Amino acid sequence: MNHLYVLAGWLLDQLLGDPVWLPHPVIGFGRWIAFWEKRLNSGDHRVAKGALVAVGSIVLTFLATWLLFYALRRYIPIGVGEPLGAFLSVVLIFFCLSGHTLRHEVRMVFEAVDRSLDEGRRQVARIVGRDTAALSAQEVRTAALETLAENLSDGVVAPLFWLAVGGVPGMLAYKMVNTLDSMIGYRHERYKDFGRWAARIDDVANYIPARLTALFIILGYKLVCRHGNNGLFAFVRRYGSCHASPNSGWPEAALAACLDCRFGGAHDYFGERVEKPYIGHNPRPLTSADLHTSLRICLTAEVMAVIIAAVC
Repeated sequence: MNHLYVLAGWLLDQLLGDPVWLPHPVIGFGRWIAFWEKRLNSGDHRVAKGALVAVGSIVLTFLATWLLFYALRRYIPIGVGEPLGAFLSVVLIFFCLSGHTLRHEVRMVFEAVDRSLDEGRRQVARIVGRDTAALSAQEVRTAALETLAENLSDGVVAPLFWLAVGGVPGMLAYKMVNTLDSMIGYRHERYKDFGRWAARIDDVANYIPARLTALFIILGYKLVCRHGNNGLFAFVRRYGSCHASPNSGWPEAALAACLDCRFGGAHDYFGERVEKPYIGHNPRPLTSADLHTSLRICLTAEVMAVIIAAVC
């Protein structure tokens, strides 16, 4: 029945997204990380202390989830433990997926920037880490589509990959990895030492999922647009490594190839200018038509990932 749990969890995400009224484990992860960062990210040995927080948090998340399901199987009567375990599996899978919310947020960015540039900047600031106050309309749309591609990997394919590898405990452990990286995995002064291990672990955890995401995007493009482009894979091989992250460039390159556009370039983070290579070579303006094409491609890629995870 495990394949049905995957499908049920994914369907819940499509129906509900991330409702604000529902307590979410990632919020708890964030509070846990912030608690230790505030107390340990100072003085000497910041790398070691950050490593302890990162590794300890991931291992603790996996073990706590595994022990919970073990207790349900071992100590709760079968007529109660099995249905409760099934319910928890579906709910936790639902919590770990964010495809619906991702597509909704990206769509809202395009709608906002069509109304006014300032509104678009405020809206895109909800989903990107870069400074948005000086972005042009083109840069706002580009940032939104880059986030769509990158977070298709982080928010859908990677959790499903680790679900297939390590069950629900593996999926929850990956969400802790991703939360650690999103909170402390930066290279600026405050986190460059304390968050070093968090960033490296995230790189390892996303290595295979990022490349799978690029493959799913290209296959989704061929299904959605129903015409081939034999240069897509060559484009991804050329530009996939053109990113500060060893992983984010692959899904971004795949989407840029499908849209025949250009991502990347210099961005500001926490007031510091970060030079990034371009992904692609066509600096054409992005439009709402590109948004709709991208959403269809990414949803198709998501469905493929869910089916494969369910089978595995």
